[in-house]
Amino acid sequence: MTDDREQLTRLKKVLADRPPAFPPAERAAFVAQYFARREEFLAVAARHGSPLYVLEPAVLRERADRFRAAFGRVFPGLGVYYAVKSNNCPEVARTFLAAGLGLDVSSGVELSLALSLDAKDIVFSGPGKVDAELDLALGHADRVVVLMDSFAELERLQRLAAAAGVTVRAGVRLTTDPRGLWRKFGIVLDRLADFFTAAAACPNIRLEGLQAHSSWNLDPGRQIAFLAALGKTLAAMPAADRAKIRFVDIGGGYWPEEGEWALDAATPAGQLERLLNLEGPYPPAGPFRTPATPIDEFADQIAAAVKEHLAPHVRCRICMEPGRWLVHRGMHLLMTVVDRKDAALVITDAGTNAVGWERFELDYFPVLNLTRPSTVETPCHVLGCLCTPHDVWGYSYYGADVQPGDVLLIPTQGAYTFSLRQEFIKPLPRLATI
Repeated sequence: MTDDREQLTRLKKVLADRPPAFPPAERAAFVAQYFARREEFLAVAARHGSPLYVLEPAVLRERADRFRAAFGRVFPGLGVYYAVKSNNCPEVARTFLAAGLGLDVSSGVELSLALSLDAKDIVFSGPGKVDAELDLALGHADRVVVLMDSFAELERLQRLAAAAGVTVRAGVRLTTDPRGLWRKFGIVLDRLADFFTAAAACPNIRLEGLQAHSSWNLDPGRQIAFLAALGKTLAAMPAADRAKIRFVDIGGGYWPEEGEWALDAATPAGQLERLLNLEGPYPPAGPFRTPATPIDEFADQIAAAVKEHLAPHVRCRICMEPGRWLVHRGMHLLMTVVDRKDAALVITDAGTNAVGWERFELDYFPVLNLTRPSTVETPCHVLGCLCTPHDVWGYSYYGADVQPGDVLLIPTQGAYTFSLRQEFIKPLPRLATI
């Protein structure tokens, strides 16, 4: 009976625990900045049709400048590499290259894209690299640093490099969390000294750096904790091995300052209600917002951790691999209403194959009716044109009304949408640049 009561208490606590609400006034202020540009968005829809990915290179350039300014003031010689996986649109990568960033690629496909854009500074990370991908990197060893993921990859890279007669610059990825699914990435810290010993026996590999990465960082807590653990590992390593380290790549995963916006289904309470087969409210509860640390504060706190934990042991360049933070605001989705089944249910000409997954059942992003603007949010199922009930864009819209022919905008869809798009039932949106 005691165990039952304890379980019930825990369930009640989960059901009562939700992130802070996203204040309506702040949501209205966010959408107002895009309504202020409605004529610009309507003009691009008139020129190119619908649905559309709308890319803003000027926004990408501003984000690149701001990120480098934040971290560059605390890390002289900072290396910034755009994580191509976050949005693999070639024009996005081209824009960041022109802004002076390098590229972080995670596959042969992305490496081929980087090479086709004449990128000169590329880091190649990711688990499970096949021989053909490593051969491609070796064929451009003057431009590519291979971030090895395992002892076996070290052995294969040496064999392939020897056969090609080249020497490759390399780093090794370190596991930031040896539990669960994240253990697939890199080697554990306890094996770092062994890895340097093994690499010393590979004449065609110049091991000169370390890389680590954690994702979904609303604050720098996990990055700081890993830097502390890395510092302890480095302190115990031979000085000769530490002297080989020319760079430490801290990865990316920085969350945009707006914070994480979620519907109830993404919260622990909402997930529990679904498992208990409890029907939630309509529209779904929320949206909720979990705050994120501003990028300048990220920089200050990470710099302090590097000074405390790494600087006593290595003198090296610090590198970063941001993706989401850079590209989040730089791309939007435009679509047109094609059917109004009733006042609270409309169908658009875009399907969620444009973003590749059922994102908007979990994540909240406002839907703006550019044709009939209003900063009042109205409950409504805004659904796509795919033959599946999970084709959801939102449960409300900002507008005075909604009718067939109206043009809708979902802003800030730059990260992990375009890269995940899929050929499913309906064509993908075209790309327009403004």
